[in-house]
Amino acid sequence: MTRKIAFKTLGCRLNQYETNSVASTFINAGYEIVDFNKEADAYVINTCTVTNMSDHKSRQTISQAHRTNKDAVLVVTGCMANNHKDTLEKNEQITYVIENDRKGEIFNLLDGHFKGEIITPDELKQDRFNYKSAEKSFRTRALIKIQDGCDNFCTFCIVPHVRGRAISRTWEDIKANIKEVLEFGYKEIVLTGVNIGRYEHEGLTFEDLVEKILEIPGDFRVRISSIEPEGFGDKLFNLFSHPKLMPHLHMCLQSGSDKILLKMLRQYTVDEFKAMVKKIRNNVAKFNFTTDIMVGFPGETDEDFQETYKVIEDIGFTHIHTFKYSIRKGTRAERMPEQVPEKIKSERSSIIRRLAENNKKKYRNSFIGKSQNVLVEKINSNGIASGYGEHYILVKFKADAETRLKDFRSVEINGVEDKEDPSILATPINNS
Repeated sequence: MTRKIAFKTLGCRLNQYETNSVASTFINAGYEIVDFNKEADAYVINTCTVTNMSDHKSRQTISQAHRTNKDAVLVVTGCMANNHKDTLEKNEQITYVIENDRKGEIFNLLDGHFKGEIITPDELKQDRFNYKSAEKSFRTRALIKIQDGCDNFCTFCIVPHVRGRAISRTWEDIKANIKEVLEFGYKEIVLTGVNIGRYEHEGLTFEDLVEKILEIPGDFRVRISSIEPEGFGDKLFNLFSHPKLMPHLHMCLQSGSDKILLKMLRQYTVDEFKAMVKKIRNNVAKFNFTTDIMVGFPGETDEDFQETYKVIEDIGFTHIHTFKYSIRKGTRAERMPEQVPEKIKSERSSIIRRLAENNKKKYRNSFIGKSQNVLVEKINSNGIASGYGEHYILVKFKADAETRLKDFRSVEINGVEDKEDPSILATPINNS
């Protein structure tokens, strides 16, 4: 009998990478991966715990899996498994709770379970880089984990507590991982981790690592996942002139007020952040910056919020992950005075979202009449292909004979959809 396994990933791209790797191991062993909404023999939920909303979504997902099949094995892993381990282990719906540093052993745990072996989570190997290359993935791009953990301890953040201290993967392992996924047919790799700008292994810095990756032969391109504005400088900025390195960064600002950044214990000032943006844009036209903004941090006044609004206007972020400050137990911000009322947080969040949508539409309209090289990710039943261009903007076009999944397709931009989250409309360019 072929066992069926369903996966659900919440949170960051690092979680996505780890889920992809674990799922690929099950596929290679003959298991069938099914949709999370369908009945399965086991459900694996890779949780997030960054905010109260993340915890809420994780709990909802656990309940959903139990309702779908009450007799299934239910595995809960990810950051919530570290942050609320005791509570989760008391939940009778859950079979196993697996902390982050044992996540790579989930296949051995479940495979043993189905074979009648008695294995406890505490017996599993602890290794934050214990992940094989994902030949078959839930995504078109190949995520490459280069680093885990964080040593910054920002006053609002629980990540160092649930992901551990910073640790970097060896260059040899990273290179082997990349070469393997390229052999699998992937054309785009995304470097991911918790604080990737702080990558350091035996004297190799993040900038050095990116340079070495770009030297690997092959027809592929490289993206940098979410990054903190620290640990790199002019060498990285100059690397964006390389044709393989895509002109987009999700660089986390959090606030446009130096007073708030200081209270957060962030490692930069607003002027330093803006200087990085300017240097990169001086080298690469139309460079796309996206970011995270937190509203309602303790002590954030109307003036602080207006400073953030002004910085967003000046930089022109084309997408903003806006979230309301959420108290996380064990962090310094939990004990700070001047907690901002929830109503004000919601109002400020809405204002930032509206500004971000305006920025997005303006930026995307600026591409009309220009070309993009799109990685084809989907072709729907109507023959409409979609994927992301170099600048990480979603492009749709009518597929032709040269359009194939996971391949690059050159297109000319001729319009933008009039929607809340607009896609760019394009026409394929004849390569003959």
